[in-house]
Amino acid sequence: MPKDKIHPEWYPEAKVICNGEVVMTVGSTQPELRVDVWSGNHPFFTGQSKIIDAEGRVERFMRKYGMSDKKK
Repeated sequence: MPKDKIHPEWYPEAKVICNGEVVMTVGSTQPELRVDVWSGNHPFFTGQSKIIDAEGRVERFMRKYGMSDKKK
């Protein structure tokens, strides 16, 4: 039995929301979890190739190793 008043509130049916739609329910300390990527749209699980660019990292990598389309 957990001690009183030291644990966060537990939500056994917390909703996981991706792109505005509920994709699953899980147990969490938050009633709603908003995510950008989940197993239903992640390239590893879907088998589709998709580059997820966070803050221009792909372009920076391409420039660093001379793989960009732009001429210097």
